[in-house]
Amino acid sequence: MLSVQENEVAVEQANEHVRTWVADMAKLCKPDQIVWCDGSAGERQALISDAVEDGTLIELNQKKWPGCHYHRSNSNDVARTEHLTFICTPSEDMVGPTNNYMNDREAYKKLTPLFDGCMQGRTMYVIPFVMGPLGSPLAKVGVQITDSPYVVLNMGIMTRMGQVAWDQLGDDADFTKCLHSVGDVNPDRRYICHFPLDNAIWSFGSGYGGNALLGKKCLALRIASFLGRQQDWMAEHMLLMGVEAPGGEKTYIAAAFPSACGKTNFAMLIPPKKYADAGWKVTTLGDDIVWMWVNPESGRLHAINPEAGYFGVVPGTNGRSNPNAMKCMARDTIFTNVALVPLDDGTYDVWWEDSDWPAPKKCINWEGKEWTPQIGKEKNMKAAHPNSRFTAPMSNNPVLDPAARDPAGVPVSAIIFGGRRSKTIPLVYQAFNWVHGVYIGATIGSETTAAATGQTGVVRRDPMAMLPFIGYNIRDYLVHWFQMRKKMSDCPRVFMVNWFRKNDAGKFLWPGFGENMRVLKWIVDRCHGRAYAKETILGWMPRAEDIDLEGLNLDVDDIRELERVDPAEVKAEILSQEELFLKLAGDLPKEMIFQRELLITRL
Repeated sequence: MLSVQENEVAVEQANEHVRTWVADMAKLCKPDQIVWCDGSAGERQALISDAVEDGTLIELNQKKWPGCHYHRSNSNDVARTEHLTFICTPSEDMVGPTNNYMNDREAYKKLTPLFDGCMQGRTMYVIPFVMGPLGSPLAKVGVQITDSPYVVLNMGIMTRMGQVAWDQLGDDADFTKCLHSVGDVNPDRRYICHFPLDNAIWSFGSGYGGNALLGKKCLALRIASFLGRQQDWMAEHMLLMGVEAPGGEKTYIAAAFPSACGKTNFAMLIPPKKYADAGWKVTTLGDDIVWMWVNPESGRLHAINPEAGYFGVVPGTNGRSNPNAMKCMARDTIFTNVALVPLDDGTYDVWWEDSDWPAPKKCINWEGKEWTPQIGKEKNMKAAHPNSRFTAPMSNNPVLDPAARDPAGVPVSAIIFGGRRSKTIPLVYQAFNWVHGVYIGATIGSETTAAATGQTGVVRRDPMAMLPFIGYNIRDYLVHWFQMRKKMSDCPRVFMVNWFRKNDAGKFLWPGFGENMRVLKWIVDRCHGRAYAKETILGWMPRAEDIDLEGLNLDVDDIRELERVDPAEVKAEILSQEELFLKLAGDLPKEMIFQRELLITRL
């Protein structure tokens, strides 16, 4: 790799503010050499070659997986560590009851000794990157320092990296300062600290994506949500998709779902044959994060996807559940913590549970141990980690929306919230208005699974699916949502969906996946004022005959059951929201209280 002396051109592109900060961090971390990344294809190939040589990456069979590689992380470092993630400010009230708080001075005092000399014997990489389409009013520049080539390669996929960042930044000092080291990957010395007042992130002791790719959850949600409140825009944990009707009419929709609720599948939805033949198309702008602001000319909410790639969960992804995701990962992808399958020709394949091809007779599991179907069964051992990932370029997506890189963003006509609920919540309904929609989003509940909690059916509240990612006090976050309405002359319609309702026998009532297009069509038609809805306790709801059932093994009675609202269950739902309401106590925005009282009155 290039040393800092050999990479003077890249150094010269950075402004004085960046060079001073990097020099200070180098003095602290004491690396053997510094590489200023330029984001070029040649640099990337050199990094990959070095990573393969030292074992950080394993090259996969290039006929089946062109440009793809495999990485195995430390077995104690396979997911976001929410309990070690902190928001660091002078005041605990700024952080609120739903975040881990650490005083900012105390945080620097605690982390500085950890970073002191942590890169001795290692290379420090300086990664300039942009979150958001180049030239967008919301595009943000970050500079990440890391000692992990795996992080550099992933950031090269997930962000606009290199010279474009210096061009966007110019002489400005306003960039997010991201300091990261894998350290010794010791969970007892692992901290992911956000300093919103300093526009800085310090992450130590983890190489996992959500903890180490600091442009992703750390900048694009926690820091960005804080900046959004100050600057009158929104950073949300949402997908962004386009729906094109047969006549060419385009409708853009943002949607928030907690984990295990089909977010990526919905973002890359493939319409059923009947709809595809009629000319319906669904395109993807993003599957995870959306930044939104009010266009001053139209008074409408506009949105961009700040990312340039996908960092998706692999297990359960296949040609049946998400064929477009399979196409996304078909080339130039990094697989992390799936199973590694040695082939007879000396190359390697990958495998994961529920993949399109049969389980191998023998492979190496995500922990580096031998795995066979028999061992897996006897020891209840997975071949791929349940949170194993693929990192793939956005350009791989065959249904990428043409506006995905448009700096002007796209106008949002609908916001959809959803959760995994076996009863109570109907298939779909529409909020009466924006304020009611914020209440619906703020009280999202999703049922946990046995794998996550040891018991099923426990409803966990996850406001706007943002609970782990709000970078400031949730009280102020909800107020910000309510206040955004005042800036819009034509606000998006707000909907709630539930694909997971079950009958008394425990069977799903709705087929889901591509068939969700039938519900999506009603939502699109509602946005354009051409679909009927009836008023109910919860909101505007389609009649049974308003959902197209042609070609499904369902009838109007099934839809009536899917849309049935039981007042007793709704009362229980209101009571179960107490956890969230009590957590906010006296800080609960008055609009939340009013909407709750209105719902009780309708009952």
